[in-house]
Order: sequence, then structure tokens, then C-alpha cells
Amino acid sequence: MTAYAAPLGRLLLSLIFILGGASKFGNLAGTGAYMETVGLPAILAGPAAAFELVAGLAILLGWQTRLVALLLAGFCIVTAALFHSNFADQIQMIMFMKNLGLAGGFLTLYVHGAGGMSLDSRKAG
Repeated sequence: MTAYAAPLGRLLLSLIFILGGASKFGNLAGTGAYMETVGLPAILAGPAAAFELVAGLAILLGWQTRLVALLLAGFCIVTAALFHSNFADQIQMIMFMKNLGLAGGFLTLYVHGAGGMSLDSRKAG
């Protein structure tokens, strides 16, 4: 089972970003409008969608895992602070904590790497 834990963990961490990025591409106008509610320009919707999709796929495949995991950890912390800091709303507090939990998972991935069944491990030989 331990041989499958790392790729399964990467799959579970990556799904929210792969699906989220694809969903954002499906509604860039709506994503941009939501981003404007926190003072960000709507033009960032496309780059955010691309980052989520590409970074999610990189984690899934175990490619450049440490770098991408560190970037995603930062992304999760920033998005938690920007989009989910209304703690009077219980759902927003849960979303904030979810983002922090994901950041913790990505920091762990940064420290330990992709593990087996990854492009990184194939490259390392």
C-alpha cells in the first residue's frame, strides 16, 4: 500500500486545482467578477485558471513537485486571506481552514517530494 500512497495523495491534492482551473476557464467572466469583489482586477481570472490547471496537473504527474508544491502552498494562503477571511460566515471560515490545510499538505510535499510513480522519480533514476 505504501507504494500507492504518494500518487494517491498527489491525486487527492491535485483534483481541486485541476477541476477548479477547468471550471474557471468555463466561466472566466464570472470568475473575474468574483475576483473584483475583493479588489482584484478581472483580467487575473485567466492566469489564475491556467495556474490552477497546470499546477494541479504537475502535482498529479509528480513533475517539478517541490517547486509547484511551494507555489501552491503560497497560493492557498493568499487565496484564503483574500477570499475567505469573513469569519462571521461559518462556510467562509471552513473554506479558510481548508485552504490552510491544503497549504500544509503542499508544504509536506515540498519537504518530501513526489515519491514513487512520478515524473520526478523517473528523472532521478
